[in-house]
Amino acid sequence: MYKYIFGPVPSRRLRMSLGVDMVPHKVCSLNCVYCECGRTTNLTVDRKEYVPYDGVIKELDDFMKNNPAPDFITFSGSGEPTLNSRIGDIIKHIKTNYANIPVAVLTNGTLLSDKEVRKELLNADVVLPSLDAASDLAFSKINRPFHSLNVDDYILGLVDFSKEFKGKIWLEVFIIPGMNDNKSDLDLLKNAIEKINPEVIQLNTLDRPGVIDNIRAATKIELQSIVDYWALDNVEIIAAVATRKDVKSYRKDTESAILETIFRRPCTLEDMTKILGLHINEINKYLDTLEADSKIEAVRQERGLFYQMKHK
Repeated sequence: MYKYIFGPVPSRRLRMSLGVDMVPHKVCSLNCVYCECGRTTNLTVDRKEYVPYDGVIKELDDFMKNNPAPDFITFSGSGEPTLNSRIGDIIKHIKTNYANIPVAVLTNGTLLSDKEVRKELLNADVVLPSLDAASDLAFSKINRPFHSLNVDDYILGLVDFSKEFKGKIWLEVFIIPGMNDNKSDLDLLKNAIEKINPEVIQLNTLDRPGVIDNIRAATKIELQSIVDYWALDNVEIIAAVATRKDVKSYRKDTESAILETIFRRPCTLEDMTKILGLHINEINKYLDTLEADSKIEAVRQERGLFYQMKHK
């Protein structure tokens, strides 16, 4: 059982993706209302070696020696990966020893205002930052950032990185109806996007209930209306979660283990990670599909969000 890597997991964007988790759950510079990993418990911008370089390298080398190569090695997981001060060293190790496997970094992008962080990511092949708001008000409502962060520096960091980075930038914009889909916010977002100039803009929305109650997913019609309003050539709506079952890394035994666990009693995401010994991101991928298939449902209770068998 690995401690710092997980998967491979079926990914909507990165196919068969081996995850590398660079921080403990849940260390992040944001406390987003929609985060599928739950509330941030350590809101910070302090960079340090949250998980050990040697431990990550040992697990990566063991996995690559004993398993088929994944489509991507992806830095993601329980929080913001660029908070780990050794992320650049681990990317260099991968590119030196496994040059044929592309490296992706899923990041909220808030630390890209730091020149050193931008430098550390230059060896990646794909960087997938997020930008959900281009006004401080919407940024505060949706992303609930560490107090020293502001949206102007955030956007400037993304712009500077786009000028320095030779790989691909896939910018994710997470739409929360009523929070960032009015004309003013959409105009500000479009202006920022045009400055960043990513290869692709990926519109996303809730798959499951968020951290707070009073938010909902945008409909496909609402997302398409934003695509039409922006009139940009490189905007795409993230594919439906049900297509994950067609990904070769989707495992029926993992799906069965989750269903058997929930059948016995409703569980939170944290409960399932402890019971099944699987990484939180890995379980999340299967919960998306099981909910889309109406096999399970989420119910908010006093201790948090519980998953249970759906009553028919």
